[in-house]
Amino acid sequence: MPLPRSVTSGPELHSPKEPTETQIPARGARRANSGDAPSTHREGSRPGLGTLRRAFSRASQRASGRAPEEDPGLLRRSSRFLLRTLQRAPGRGPAADQSRATMVASGATHSQEVPSRAMDGASQQSSTGVGPEELEGKSVADLITERHLLVAFEQLRHLEIRLVAEKASRTFQEDPTGFARRAMDVCLHYDGLAAEIGAIVRETLGPDGVDSAALVELARVVRAEEEAHPEPPADGDFLSTPRHWRQHWEDSVRESARERVQQAGVGEALGAAEGASGLAQILAQLGSLVRQDLQKVRLEVHPAYAAAGFPAWEAYLRAFHGAVAQRLQELAHDARGCEQLYLLLDWAANIYSSPDFLGAPDLALPSEPLPPLLAPDVWARLESDYTSFLETKIASCFDGILQLEQSRWAAAEVPDVLQGRYHSPLSMDVLMLVAEHVKAAGAISAELEATTLRICARALGLFLPRFEKAFLESEAVSEPHLGANINACEELRTNLLAKFPGSFEELEKPLVAAICVFQKRLLQDLQRDLQPLFRVLCTRDWLTQDVLPPLMDKVLTFARHLEHVAPPQAQETLQEVHRFVVREYLAQALKPQERFRGLDRVAGSQKMGLEAQAIGNTFQGLGSEATWLGQAIPCVADILGETYKDDIQRHLETLIASYPDIRRDHVLAILALRRLGRRRNQRLLQHAQALLRAVAKARGSGAAGGHVLFEEIEVPTSIDVLITCLWCSWA
Repeated sequence: MPLPRSVTSGPELHSPKEPTETQIPARGARRANSGDAPSTHREGSRPGLGTLRRAFSRASQRASGRAPEEDPGLLRRSSRFLLRTLQRAPGRGPAADQSRATMVASGATHSQEVPSRAMDGASQQSSTGVGPEELEGKSVADLITERHLLVAFEQLRHLEIRLVAEKASRTFQEDPTGFARRAMDVCLHYDGLAAEIGAIVRETLGPDGVDSAALVELARVVRAEEEAHPEPPADGDFLSTPRHWRQHWEDSVRESARERVQQAGVGEALGAAEGASGLAQILAQLGSLVRQDLQKVRLEVHPAYAAAGFPAWEAYLRAFHGAVAQRLQELAHDARGCEQLYLLLDWAANIYSSPDFLGAPDLALPSEPLPPLLAPDVWARLESDYTSFLETKIASCFDGILQLEQSRWAAAEVPDVLQGRYHSPLSMDVLMLVAEHVKAAGAISAELEATTLRICARALGLFLPRFEKAFLESEAVSEPHLGANINACEELRTNLLAKFPGSFEELEKPLVAAICVFQKRLLQDLQRDLQPLFRVLCTRDWLTQDVLPPLMDKVLTFARHLEHVAPPQAQETLQEVHRFVVREYLAQALKPQERFRGLDRVAGSQKMGLEAQAIGNTFQGLGSEATWLGQAIPCVADILGETYKDDIQRHLETLIASYPDIRRDHVLAILALRRLGRRRNQRLLQHAQALLRAVAKARGSGAAGGHVLFEEIEVPTSIDVLITCLWCSWA
């Protein structure tokens, strides 16, 4: 049936007590705290749908303080379902219509006879503190604008019931356009109520403070709507369908939280310098804003909602959690550099997730119900990017440490002596570098800590040979610097293994190797200074001069430096010096420039014995634990000066037993110091060879020690040695 061009107006959206015509929402509609009387209109004025929409848009924007904007979703939804209702209405069966009419008419009659609960006596007083007599005569639009939401809903509900009843009684059978206009009025006012709910939510966390009365009113009207429309009607009637205001409230809470979170760091530039000060400021503002808002929700907003049985805390908590997660992912997308990436990881893992984030234990963020702040793939990408930047940064830090050391070498700075040892900043710099990054990574996750340890170990392994090479090629090589570097490497070895067990074991060998390199260089310098002093030994001038003191003076000077070296390395070096002195002394004795005979030989033997005692006493006084070196020089001196030739065999036995590394060539060189005759040399050499075979067998089975002395002494092929060898072979 075609719609008529002009229709009669339906019931106006007033209190059901007033039989006047429909009233348009006034342009100057005010909030409840205004003292002016509600707006009125001339009779006969007939508002259009656009006028109603603009009125509710203005009312909503006044409440929210935002630029005018409409909710097209609500309007489209209202129009669409209303059209479906109109399309279904003419085709309904008489029985169904009669049943529906009887049921709704009964409700409408009851509504007209009994005032709404929200308007009944002092107990029906509005949450805003306005009595029912003050609300009489106000339009629904004014009630909504002044935020008497529950009263407005009760009137809308009454009009809805009456309109459904009239529809069921076929009152609009001849005038469907009239029904459409009145139904649209009701729907638009419902949408206006929903818009006002959103406006109240947006204002809740604003600078004007929390309006507890408005929140109570909001909660009650949502619950009232849920009770009025528990489920969609069987006939699909749009007017009685659930409005889902609770879901709308939750959506508004989420949108409010999102808007609040987006305010943090507005105008800050994130990708500026790698110092990450901009990001740090954004995160600080974000944390402060979320903390303040959630504290306000817990202490002010939640109690107001709780009075009406509304779970506001959980809704706000989840809304802010989601908004923070979204904001953090936006920041993560633009993060650059090691510092910025770490700031994000640290803020998410330690600051936001801290029990003290909200400033009170009872306000702690629950970790179990909430999803991860950052999605696993985002978190993994941040950690991966961070470790990539970290590798470059740690390598750069080691470059900086090397440059600092080179600057000290170039400035010829003498190492300080701290706690009795030569000190180099190297060990402290490396230990602080590793500890700082490992601690920072451990605060994020155990996996990141393990990754950082591997990065540090790998970087240190690459640094050590570079450091050795740079130092040994510099002009700063000296006993104090070598001692300081030995101490530094030993400190690194012990401290890294103790503080990070299981992570730096692979670096123990490189560190020990570096210590050995510095020890070797330390010994080389001493050996170069001592070598010329051994050349005067076992000469005729040596018999009449005291040439040992200058040599031992250099040893004593060197030993003073060892006092400032770590004890294990100092003892090793001292023993090596002790071994060097004895070895070089024997090497000079086994290749004499002149052969001693008669009294000179006896005098030389006595002098060797005295000097052997002086060498032993000196090194014993210095603390050398290489007591096994004490028999070498005296045994050779005894063989040289022995007047009872049969005792030479006993001296040989002592020498071979004490020094298993002695060879046949060394025995021949020792025998060549004496003119013993062919038979005696043959007998002594055969006996010595038997002893050497026994010693070699024992060394093969692992029964002998690992001391080395004669093995490093080269025996010259002199005429006397050749003669002694020939005699033994001819025999």
